[in-house]
Amino acid sequence: MSKKIMVVDDEPRLISVVEAYLEQEGFEVATASNGREALFAARETKPDLIILDVMMPEMDGYEFMRLHRKEAETPIILLTAKVEEDDKVIGLELGADDYVTKPFRPRELVARVRAVLRRSGQTRPKALMLRAADIMLDRERHTVEVGDKHVDLTPSEFDLLAAMMAVPGRAYSRLELLDRIQGVAYEGYERTIDVHIKNLRSKIEQKPKEPQYIQTVYGIGYRFARE
Repeated sequence: MSKKIMVVDDEPRLISVVEAYLEQEGFEVATASNGREALFAARETKPDLIILDVMMPEMDGYEFMRLHRKEAETPIILLTAKVEEDDKVIGLELGADDYVTKPFRPRELVARVRAVLRRSGQTRPKALMLRAADIMLDRERHTVEVGDKHVDLTPSEFDLLAAMMAVPGRAYSRLELLDRIQGVAYEGYERTIDVHIKNLRSKIEQKPKEPQYIQTVYGIGYRFARE
């Protein structure tokens, strides 16, 4: 069965081009022209991934993410014409899995779609359980439990946690972790790891500012604490 991609943008020409490339690659495509329309469409079509523009009328991409994340953990790739680092950070903090800056090459966007779908568990390996401290991560079911509490993570947060839990105590650089969750590492994207770590700590740590599990290794990156 082909994967369903929703493209949300207020530029008809851009939607048409992206839709054509995705369909050519075998994806089923749904579209929406603003965040409000996309909210209703997502509930109806239940896409496997959403390509989301940030600046749109009626409801922008950030507000859409705030509302949609209360209903589903659909992987999201942000499209933004903004180049400021803070704008990208806001999107990541809201749960975006990747971002592409306009203008972009459609083939690059398709490659990003495939990469995020792989990370989101579409081709996840067979049963593999990771246990460290009182956290249990199940790769097959794509679930995480802290003690007796179930925790919802985005695909990027899940893969980041899995990478560190696999070898507790090992210090990973930001570029190493970026490669684990994106399959490619660019120095300019290193700060995205800090945002994902912040989000992850807020979900699994009792005191995010005094982390018990995910420790900062100054001058290097991060590690999952030994038991």
